[in-house]
Amino acid sequence: METILVGIDVTGQARYGHGRFPNTAPGAASLVAALTTGIPAGRTGVRLGLEATGVYAGHLALFLSQAPALTPYAATVSRLQPRTVHRSIAAFASRRSKTDPEDAWHIAAVLGQPAWRPHPFQITERTVARQRLTRHRRHWVQTLARMNNDGASYLFWQASGLARDPPGTDPWGASATGVLTRYATSEDIAAAPLDDWVRDLGHDAHGRLADPAAVARAIQRAARDSYRLPTVLKDPVHQILSGTVQDIRYLTQQIHAVDQRIAREPAVTTTRWQTVPGIGPVFAAGLLAEIGAIGAFPSDDPRAPCAGLTWPAAQSGQLTREDRPLARTGNAFLRYYLVAAANRVRRNEPRYGAYYAKQLAESTPCAHRRALVLTARKLTRLVFAVLRDDRAYNPEHPSALPHRSA
Repeated sequence: METILVGIDVTGQARYGHGRFPNTAPGAASLVAALTTGIPAGRTGVRLGLEATGVYAGHLALFLSQAPALTPYAATVSRLQPRTVHRSIAAFASRRSKTDPEDAWHIAAVLGQPAWRPHPFQITERTVARQRLTRHRRHWVQTLARMNNDGASYLFWQASGLARDPPGTDPWGASATGVLTRYATSEDIAAAPLDDWVRDLGHDAHGRLADPAAVARAIQRAARDSYRLPTVLKDPVHQILSGTVQDIRYLTQQIHAVDQRIAREPAVTTTRWQTVPGIGPVFAAGLLAEIGAIGAFPSDDPRAPCAGLTWPAAQSGQLTREDRPLARTGNAFLRYYLVAAANRVRRNEPRYGAYYAKQLAESTPCAHRRALVLTARKLTRLVFAVLRDDRAYNPEHPSALPHRSA
């Protein structure tokens, strides 16, 4: 019996056929009632699809996948990537207009193409909660990295010597940020009495500096070597840098707090992934939240394209392109946690460290990034095997050996 394909265009409201439904809980219930009314009696094999349009599609996809009224129809729900729907729109551009009702038709058309259709949406409420935590943590980490870069540029303005030749401490640690907020210019840093420096550094670092006097002398030497700012720039640069330091401190505290919350997730405390050297609770939670149902994939090979960790071949006639770019399609969050986990694993697991070093030596442009992504592709094998077999990490198991080509 032919499968019934249902396309739903979702924005602030949901459109099915010629009907519009508010994107609310009562509106979703009305949509389900309309769907069950429109499906012929005795028919099964209903496939529903909606575009993954940010936050708008999340609630509705979860509601439809759990709706008891759709269970007798063996209904499945798929969330489609916007680029996939746009390809269908481009393919039919000469015959169909770009309107909201036509968008729903295009979504249904994509559902009928096995090569374009993703696996059905299968996710629990617990997984949604885990995704919110790990995805927002990624956002905070990336925001912190941008702030560090912006702060480094203003640090060079205020005290170029400190930025160029750091005095052996973390530039955004307690002792260094105490310097940046306490003194407005490099002249003030250089002119401060050494005894005051030693006392302040010891207080800011809570006694963790082995030799505060040596650090103080290095800071003053770097300050004396710094460029002198024009008077009109001194106050604005110091104010921006002080505010950036406060933001960095706040974000660092928030990331630490969400890391502690992630570590308390029930599935995270029992997952076998934490037996892999370097994969702690945060990376384990990120991978658990994004991989989903492992039974939908027979091996790691179809799992890797979902994270965009593939290098599609490009060939035409007798010409085959040797420089193949990374696909960068699929789930960006899964790709982020796989690459971040690979960076930790290669530092803690000798086999993956050796594989990373080998790829690093062979790479020319962007050597570290390329070697790290290749290591992440190898790690996909291990992640898949540990989840599939539900067993602790064994470095001698074939899945743990990074020997297969990507």
